[in-house]
Amino acid sequence: METLNLRNALIEFEKRTPKSQAFIQEANTIMPGGVTANIKFFEPYPIVMQSGNGAYLTDLDGNQYIDYLLSYGALMLGHGHTAIVQAVHNQLAEDGTSLFGTPHRLELDMAQKIQQYYPSMEMIRFTNSGTEATLLAIRMAFAYTGKYKLAKLEGHYHGGYNQVLLSVNPPVAEAGPAHEPRAIIESKGIEPHQVENTVILPFNDLDACAEILKKRKDEIAAVMLEPVQSGFIPADQTFIEGLRKVTDELGILLIFDEVKTGFRMGIGGAQSVYAVKPDITTLGKVIGGGFPVGLIGGKKEIMMVTAPTAASDVFDSSISKKSSSKDVLFHSGTYNGHPTILSAGLAVINVLEQEMDRVMAVTEQLKDGIRELFASKGIGMQTIGLGTIFNVVITEKEHVRNYRDLQESNFSLRKEIDFHLLTEGIYTKPLNRYSMSTAHGEKEISATLDAYERVLFKKI
Repeated sequence: METLNLRNALIEFEKRTPKSQAFIQEANTIMPGGVTANIKFFEPYPIVMQSGNGAYLTDLDGNQYIDYLLSYGALMLGHGHTAIVQAVHNQLAEDGTSLFGTPHRLELDMAQKIQQYYPSMEMIRFTNSGTEATLLAIRMAFAYTGKYKLAKLEGHYHGGYNQVLLSVNPPVAEAGPAHEPRAIIESKGIEPHQVENTVILPFNDLDACAEILKKRKDEIAAVMLEPVQSGFIPADQTFIEGLRKVTDELGILLIFDEVKTGFRMGIGGAQSVYAVKPDITTLGKVIGGGFPVGLIGGKKEIMMVTAPTAASDVFDSSISKKSSSKDVLFHSGTYNGHPTILSAGLAVINVLEQEMDRVMAVTEQLKDGIRELFASKGIGMQTIGLGTIFNVVITEKEHVRNYRDLQESNFSLRKEIDFHLLTEGIYTKPLNRYSMSTAHGEKEISATLDAYERVLFKKI
């Protein structure tokens, strides 16, 4: 039910964004819901952007926003960074093509650069997205272990495909006991048997996880988790260390999905912060500099199950009598290791090597300022997160350690604040986390805190 403050914010929102409203109405006639990805939508309608530059976005109505969504964290150098633009231009000019369809030098250059910061990745393969990387990680775990069930953590997201669209955002009343969550399907069109194939574990509860894994060790190929749930709720150090030990003892692989946290907790991701090496890691988002990319890396003996020399390819019409395509783990993709994208990714790393510490410091400055404003208003809240991602969680709880803790926060007040901030020129999708970039500096932080002060003290 909408509060008076939220209704007022929505009225002002609609007055400022009539062209976005008209665009979505027209788009509804040709695209379901008016969007090409569900995540782009929010009620009453999403803002349609016209251009981006540095830390800023401008919508169809000419309203300018300081952007903290940054394409869900992908744009760590902000919009249109000159290093990325130049790298893409140089690659196209020097190579003469955007795509080889063959091996090329940038694949090796990028893989070696990634290895510098992720020593757990003894071997690497590129994909077209983080989603593809996590999908391949599961197939790889099944092939390597000969077991065919996956354990995932409640509240963790790993992509939009069937096996992992369970218990991402489940109704707590239906999700079973906290120490032994039920698998809840989160989308139409998912086969009921996925409930049996996917085991749900409680995040940051090592004893409960260990008990479930020990009971089902002969079925479970791997545990896959976001070491920082949703990019902002960190695992306890003891939980990560304990999970690594338990999975080792039980012969279960440990997969870190670092699509959100890669480069954002530090260039080396969450595993560099926790000093824990997973068996397999997946990356995406930031490593493409705004272009679609993912990669998977891990222990050599696991990664080698994809090597095409072991048996024939599924597309090979001259299958030998000694081997067939079913004897090798199939992984392919026309755009895997795309040279233009890898040139952008290398540019991102080069910039972050110089500016990572500053982005981390600016993030803490913004978090501190927001906390102080809420405290002066007497509203309980936390800015939860590590590195360059955080979220504004309005709660009286001292610690938010998992999905269920988060559900006890005040989403309605957060939504009010977010819509008021949109009309003040501060952009993130309502209720979403904040991501920072090298383009955010003192000017943007000051403007953001001023906007928060106007909202908290004049409108809430």
